[in-house]
Amino acid sequence: MRKTQLLAVSLLGACTNAFQLPFHLPFFTDSPQTPLLPAEPPSNRIAIIGAGAGGASAAFWIAKAKERYGLDVEVDVFERNGYIGGRSTVVYPYNNTELDPVELGASIFVKVNKNLWRATDEFGLERIDFGDDDSGMAIWDGSEILLETSSGSFYSGWWNTLKIIWRYGFKSPQRTMALVKSMTEQIGLLYSERAPRFDNITALAETLHWLPYVARTAAEYFDTEGIDRRWTREMVDAATRVNYGQNVDAIHALEGMCSLAATGASSVKGGNFQIFEEFLKRSNASVYLNTAVLSLTYDEATGTWLLSTFGSQDIRKYRGVILAAPIHSSAIAFSPESLVEMPSPQPYVHLHVTLLSTPSSSPNPVYFGLGETTAPTQILTSFDAVRKGTGTGPEFNSLTYHGKLKTTDGRAWEGPRGEEYVIKLFSGEKMTDEWLETMFGSVGWVFRKEWDAYPVLPPTTSFPPIKIARGLYYVNAFEPFISTMETETVAARNVVDLLLQDEFNAAVCPPGVMDDDLTGSETFVLGWDC
Repeated sequence: MRKTQLLAVSLLGACTNAFQLPFHLPFFTDSPQTPLLPAEPPSNRIAIIGAGAGGASAAFWIAKAKERYGLDVEVDVFERNGYIGGRSTVVYPYNNTELDPVELGASIFVKVNKNLWRATDEFGLERIDFGDDDSGMAIWDGSEILLETSSGSFYSGWWNTLKIIWRYGFKSPQRTMALVKSMTEQIGLLYSERAPRFDNITALAETLHWLPYVARTAAEYFDTEGIDRRWTREMVDAATRVNYGQNVDAIHALEGMCSLAATGASSVKGGNFQIFEEFLKRSNASVYLNTAVLSLTYDEATGTWLLSTFGSQDIRKYRGVILAAPIHSSAIAFSPESLVEMPSPQPYVHLHVTLLSTPSSSPNPVYFGLGETTAPTQILTSFDAVRKGTGTGPEFNSLTYHGKLKTTDGRAWEGPRGEEYVIKLFSGEKMTDEWLETMFGSVGWVFRKEWDAYPVLPPTTSFPPIKIARGLYYVNAFEPFISTMETETVAARNVVDLLLQDEFNAAVCPPGVMDDDLTGSETFVLGWDC
């Protein structure tokens, strides 16, 4: 996903259950044969399950609290996969680590994502700005091109602006972006010194005045705001489909608006996963990769959680546990009496991601009914033909060219087919080799990944519990509210605050120590600053 998709880029949280990356992380325990360290007394130990955005940042927030309080707390992080990053991971074209990697999951973050933005600055990571380019864009409904632009942004240039106004009117784009701006300003409260510590997401939604957003679909909400129905069901639909694999009349309005927040879209050179590696490296936590948690049982006698892992006979004791992975897909066995409340099963969107390379500089124009005209290289989709009963719908959610293959030092790369372009496809079904050849002609490297990528996000005012038992906290309870890399870090900071308050009478930021020179400023980010 690109910044050039001005109305189709979000505070993205993308894909799960990835794979072993082709490099070694020397500061992590990365072998399933490596024995766990001998179990320590449980009084000051915390377990974190999951090493994605939520788990990695939770370890980091605990480390910040240790610095500020002088807490004697040790942290163990358990990750069933062999890599750090969870939903943020990369692959290398042709499995060649000398080539620039391609994001498979969570591709971008934006400037209002204050934790990720601050992390790249603090950790010295290089951000790549997804600036406008000269490639064309279009919205396709499976039967016809609904809108086409001549440059990389729907609002780039007077001719594109006229096209937008001619089709949708002036007020709909303007009003939509005003709503998005209001939403992003409200979320700023979660980074301020006044940020609420919350144990109930419905109450948080009420505090942020977002209950009307989550209680209706994006289509319903925008209709009540007087926004043109065609704009919503074409342009906004394209944004929700590319970002969350869900249609605008199915996804709740808050996540629909997140799909439209694109200011300052960036990525980390070499892969966003590096942010989460750095979180863990700087936390000084003990990290166990390829180590799946088998069971969690609460021991009333000692007030501790008993944790076991696959392939180990050891039972380890923890005063607190942070679950930073979807609970129902984690395969952890909980004794029924351990939990105050088990979160309801969370359905996920099953997504096919296809990465490929081709010497073709654009897709097949005949497929889109364009004859010999060059087809756009960024194609979003709308489901509106199906809603109207005039078509069967597009075969994919999005098709995006991501530039030419390059080496990691920026040099152009040529293979047997000469220079090749990288393309990313999102779809609900597998894109066959025959389909790819029809669309692109000669195809070189192909990588397919099928996974449960995003939570299904229908309208609701009922969310999973954050505290699901004494000493057991659930970061991913936030996902049905907003599902992004960034909000996982916000949810993790809140969970750490709750755990530290309940178990250690502490917090990420001690009360009464806020720096008057920082509070209230645009640069203040709670957790990083106090």
